[in-house]
Formats: sequence, structure tokens, C-alpha cells
Amino acid sequence: MPAEILEKEQLSKGVFRMVLSGPKIARKRKAGQFVVIRIHEEGERIPLTIADADPGKGTVTIVFQIVGKSTRHLADLNVGDTLLDLVGPLGKPTHVENFGTVACIGGGIGIAPVYPITQAMKLAGNHVISIIGARSKEVIIMEDLMRAASDELVVATDDGTFGFRGLVSQALEEKFLKPGRKIDLAVAIGPVKMMSAVCDVTRKYGVPTVVSLNSIMVDATGMCGACRVSVAEKMRFVCVDGPEFDGHQVDFKELMDRQCIYLGDEQKSVDHYCSHGRKLVGD
Repeated sequence: MPAEILEKEQLSKGVFRMVLSGPKIARKRKAGQFVVIRIHEEGERIPLTIADADPGKGTVTIVFQIVGKSTRHLADLNVGDTLLDLVGPLGKPTHVENFGTVACIGGGIGIAPVYPITQAMKLAGNHVISIIGARSKEVIIMEDLMRAASDELVVATDDGTFGFRGLVSQALEEKFLKPGRKIDLAVAIGPVKMMSAVCDVTRKYGVPTVVSLNSIMVDATGMCGACRVSVAEKMRFVCVDGPEFDGHQVDFKELMDRQCIYLGDEQKSVDHYCSHGRKLVGD
């Protein structure tokens, strides 16, 4: 169904928040689910986690980062423009219950999809520790929202310009696991390398860990096979079997190798789009 852009906000360099019309999706969505958008008839299908929703207003919120041609085109759109397709909610919802103490860890743009999970875990009665991180202070997003949804919040920056100096995986270990804090579940969302690093840490301390692999999907129906991933040595499709999996069973090396296959083609597509006079928003 078509969706009108009702709000647009730039959160940091190359990162945007959009509020879209989508009353049916807003009523049905649960934490961890995603939508697929298409800008025009020949456009790419873009899977994006639902960062928030307002059933009363009939709106869904997405947060995205400019990476390739399609997200550059999306960032060029403005309030009042209409997307051709908004499909969802898709994917299996996050399993939410009162685990005890839950660590919700978001890296970079992964802070957006971890936010609704943080809210849901808190609502279920968990003590929620949130750790969010990025390269530097100016690209940290949604800090206030994550703080409000959490019992404890740690902000980590690679360069030390704000909060803990280091990676989110290091903050988790140094500030909580190494001192002996009991964590019953960790949820990690962000770049594949970041999720792998978090799983390396939690494996050492025996902390069950869920990761979301939503960023690797294409058609989101289970037909194209592009989102296949090895979990516990079995092939799974992220769009229909996930997007969340046991992080200790994901073959991250295979996943990282596959992500590099089409980088050249993606760059050619971006160059072609830019050379035809489109404004590079956020650059």
C-alpha cells in the first residue's frame, strides 16, 4: 500500500528518521518486526525495522542510513511525498518475557531497531541495561529515547569523545560482565562485525544472546535466497525464519564474506544515480 511521508528529521550525518502513514501496520506491529518499502515501480525493496509506531495516529517510524542508491533516493524525499509501497509487519517478533536482567546493545544505526525491543523488555518487567555506541559523539542517535526506556544506559564511542571509550562489546564486558553483574539475556543489533564481537564476549560468560540480521534482506518473502545465513550449521532465511537468531550459532565469518560480494556493483549504482543530478543529502 502507498505511504505518505508525514515527518522527516536528520538525526546525524547520513542518518534520517521518517514517520510514514501506515495505520494497519501500526496496529499490528510488535517489537523486532520490519517493513519493506519501495520508492517507485522500478525501485529496490528496502527492508527496515519498525523503530516506533503510533496506533492512534496510524503511523510507523523508520530510521535509515544512507548507504547505497536506494537509501540516497529515500533521503532525497520530503514531507508530502508518497512511497509506492509499504508492506508489513514482517518477520517474527522478538520473544519477550521477564528474563530478569536484559542487556540491549545497539551499534550505530542498530540503535533504532533495538529501541522497540528495549521498550518491550522493560514493559515485561525486566531490568534493562542499554549500551549504545558509534564512532564518535556526533553520530550517536536516539540517546534520550534509549535512556527513557532503560534502567541503566551506557554510551560508548570508539574515539572517546563521549562516554565509555571503546566498542560496545568492550563496554559490556568491562562495565558489567567482568565485575560480575548477572545478565540473563543480551540482545545485540548493529553491523555484523559488532554483533560478532558482542557474541564473542557473551559466549565467554555464558550469556544467551540474540542478534537481528535484518540488514541483509532483499525481497523479504523467502523467495530470492539473498538473506540466507548459516545458523547451527543449517541454512536459514532471515526474512521468514528471523530476523532474530541465537547469536552463538550464527556463522558470522560466512556472513561477512557474503556481504562484500556486491560492493562493486552497489558503488556503480550509486555513481550512476549521483551523476544524473540527484542531490546527495547528508553528505
